[in-house]
Amino acid sequence: MKYKRIFGLVMDSVGAGAAPDADKFGDVGSDTLGHVGHHFGGKLALPNLAKLGLSNLHETPIEGVPVAEAPKAYYGKMREISAGKDSMDGHWEMMGLPVRQALDTFPNGFPADIIEKLEAFSGRKVIGNRPESGTKIIAELGEQQMAKGDLIVYTSGDSVLQIAAHEDVIPLAELYKICEYARSLVNGPDYLVGRIIARPYVGPDADHFTRTANRRDFTLEPTGETDLDRLQKAGVRVVAVGKTNDIFSGHGIDEGYHNESNMDGMDHVDHVMTEDFTGFCFINLVDFDAMYGHRRNPDGFGQALMDFDARLGTVLDNMHDDDLLLITADHGNDPTFRGTDHTREQVPLLAYSPSFKQGGSLGVRSPFSDFGATVLDNFGVAGNEEGHSFLADLK
Repeated sequence: MKYKRIFGLVMDSVGAGAAPDADKFGDVGSDTLGHVGHHFGGKLALPNLAKLGLSNLHETPIEGVPVAEAPKAYYGKMREISAGKDSMDGHWEMMGLPVRQALDTFPNGFPADIIEKLEAFSGRKVIGNRPESGTKIIAELGEQQMAKGDLIVYTSGDSVLQIAAHEDVIPLAELYKICEYARSLVNGPDYLVGRIIARPYVGPDADHFTRTANRRDFTLEPTGETDLDRLQKAGVRVVAVGKTNDIFSGHGIDEGYHNESNMDGMDHVDHVMTEDFTGFCFINLVDFDAMYGHRRNPDGFGQALMDFDARLGTVLDNMHDDDLLLITADHGNDPTFRGTDHTREQVPLLAYSPSFKQGGSLGVRSPFSDFGATVLDNFGVAGNEEGHSFLADLK
């Protein structure tokens, strides 16, 4: 065992340039990091990520983020092979389970039989039922939902069924119960959907509605064994921070922390770092995606990156010599791109330990499963047949 603790941190949706197959997804020209840097006109201040090598891994230096002459981390990119570009696809592939079967999407809304069953189970009328931005459809239909107790059902370009309801009208427990039922309707064989997402919101009217941190993801059960299962079976402790627990439906996870925000997530990371354990901590910070990427808000996205970078400094300071930090993303969500959906991009890969004598390039890794294979390799656990460990490259 080379490292006692590995912290895998996923900056949800922080892509690093269009993937080679971006044309299949309509995402040619997308570049989350590059376009956010350009939007800030050289004022994107990410000193900690910069010294690790964030601009070194990008095809062209990110404006405002200097190339490190002597990067402290090993840097590279990862390229996805899964059929989709959702969080589930990205995280499962990282843990050795690429999603090869394209999941169902609903560009014309959900079929009548699903809607009728939802209405019968809940005793509530479904409104919406179309692909739409969450903030937009809640602003449009939220007052009606409050007045009549309806369910706002919508989707996106990904394989998701989202149900929004005001917390004062439909209690969270009821909303979660409805989402659990919806999950049971789309596990195949007729319909196979990646995630059911509960989207509670608050506020008095359309001008003041805000979605809350009580979101929950009801994900398709993993279709096979993942690296989290393999670690757990081998007695290696697995801790999940953020929506990671939901993405894997709790499988292979010993302890989970729910995040209220990116900063709350970093508070959890700081806490876990004070604990003496041997194992893997898998972290997802979703605000980049949910708050700014889908809402096409490059100002907020860039500020979230800078806020994260400031907290990253504390993480780096608190690392032990036998700790390893792996920073990556699960897909892109370019806030300057057309539409409101995820973008098919390569993702950054940064590997850092205080014990490193130097940094260097890891090149382009594919599939994402190289990430999990490296974690398994460190703990002497076998089973990931998809990826190739880069542990030996970390010196």
